[in-house]
Amino acid sequence: MRSRLLPTAAVVAAFALCAPDAGAYLKLGTRIGSGVISLKWNALPIRYFISNQDVPGVTAPQLQQAVSNAFATWNGAPDVNLGAEFAGFTGTSPLQNRSETVLGFADRPDLDRVLGSTSFTVDTVSGEIVEADIFFNSIFPWSTAAGGESGRYDVQSIALHEIGHLLGLGHSALGETELRAGGRRVLASEAVMFPIAFSPGSIDQRTLHADDIAGISDLYPNDTIRRRTGSISGRVTKNGSGVAGAHVIAYAPATGKLVAGFTLDDSGSFVIASLDPGPYVLRVEPLDDAEPDSFFDASVHVDADFRPAFYPQLVVVPASGTSRSVELKVVGK
Repeated sequence: MRSRLLPTAAVVAAFALCAPDAGAYLKLGTRIGSGVISLKWNALPIRYFISNQDVPGVTAPQLQQAVSNAFATWNGAPDVNLGAEFAGFTGTSPLQNRSETVLGFADRPDLDRVLGSTSFTVDTVSGEIVEADIFFNSIFPWSTAAGGESGRYDVQSIALHEIGHLLGLGHSALGETELRAGGRRVLASEAVMFPIAFSPGSIDQRTLHADDIAGISDLYPNDTIRRRTGSISGRVTKNGSGVAGAHVIAYAPATGKLVAGFTLDDSGSFVIASLDPGPYVLRVEPLDDAEPDSFFDASVHVDADFRPAFYPQLVVVPASGTSRSVELKVVGK
């Protein structure tokens, strides 16, 4: 069970990527009986160890500080109930461990397009994450420099993405890439959980975006979040039938924030949750420039054969409630 961040190509996630309550992003899930439930930690704070292996340019203490900064960024999202605690250094590799949560470097030349990967041990009755590990691939050049370092990948940025997986988040499709020799290059991203890394030297992904905050707030809410935010629900249809795997984006004109979700089955239903109250523009688009298995498991039959479309009017999100149900109608290409 793994979720991988690739430097030049889309990520493949072996978990069932789904949202049982159809939240504002993809949550990692596990099948229990005939249903699917979200994966999350119930025992907080999360105690983690750092592998004491150094790599060129980054010592184990430097890795620990970058990881601590990344955890603090997720913990600092508004209205979340989270916590993480550094438990010490260990000689155990994250690839060998199955009893403690370990983050560290590992030499994986066979995974020559994988910067980092997160694996889990899950209680298959409750869906609780009981242990997780993250490895950073030491075949790549790394840096923890405050302003980044040319030609080296930023540990804190990649750690922020992988810790998002460790906490239970799947991938976001809020980003733009261009196809070049050897893979795709990121032009822009509106989510740390976008599955393709920025170029070496960039530190642009050290900060959470609206989509990331909506996701983590929905997974680990405090007592305020449900009263403060609302949601949009509806369906995406083509010729009267539901569309699976459609990407639905809610844009707030007043703030410029983007939060997105997906239709997860053939009903075409979606819910985008943890939204600030106010009016939103809704747009739906196909996943036609990304690898579907970066976002969904094989049970979702993604339909990318339609044209992007807007809902014809603004949708108003109430505090502590949901908008009226909307239908986004699309037509084939």
